[in-house]
Amino acid sequence: MRRTKKEAENTRTAILTAAELLFFDKGVSHTSLEQIARHAGVTRGAVYWHFKNKAHLFHEMLNQVRLPAEQIAEHVSQCDPSDPIAGLKRLCAEVFVTMSTDERKRRIFTILLRRCEFTDDLREAEERHEAFINEFIDLCEELFAQPNTAKRLNPGVTPRMAALVLHSMLLGLLSDWLRDPKLFNPQQAGPLLDILLRGIIRDWQPSQPNN
Repeated sequence: MRRTKKEAENTRTAILTAAELLFFDKGVSHTSLEQIARHAGVTRGAVYWHFKNKAHLFHEMLNQVRLPAEQIAEHVSQCDPSDPIAGLKRLCAEVFVTMSTDERKRRIFTILLRRCEFTDDLREAEERHEAFINEFIDLCEELFAQPNTAKRLNPGVTPRMAALVLHSMLLGLLSDWLRDPKLFNPQQAGPLLDILLRGIIRDWQPSQPNN
């Protein structure tokens, strides 16, 4: 009997969910399509009906969420022009809140950052991830280079250096928190970002607690 569109979509969703859970538990390179099919309760043929290979499946899994660099890059242009770095800090802090409240996004980012070896067949996904990171860094550099902000940078700090350091700290904090969520409360990431920004902007004023 021919499957309905709804049944086909349910099968596809089940496969993506199974892949996500197995990638998270075992790592991408140690998970086979056969294991994904069994976990999803479908045949291997059903997996190949919806996905060309594991790389295609991995790519479609990433498409289920907006990853941190994409999330910030999408909204950074909306920062208040009168105080763009305060807006940038708020966006970065929101990433931690989202990670703590969105289980799927947290799991997929953990896979990308801690459970994935970018082999040749995953090159497209790696390039996409790197492109958004570079876009984020470039956008941050533009904000730090705005005249009212550039003159507030600490001596010797260029807009490019500030953007690179901000990205490195953000990525490091996320990686550490994903490794051990007990390290800090992600709802209170603001003060951690304030410490960084004091090293970049000489007159940086920390926000109120919990912001």
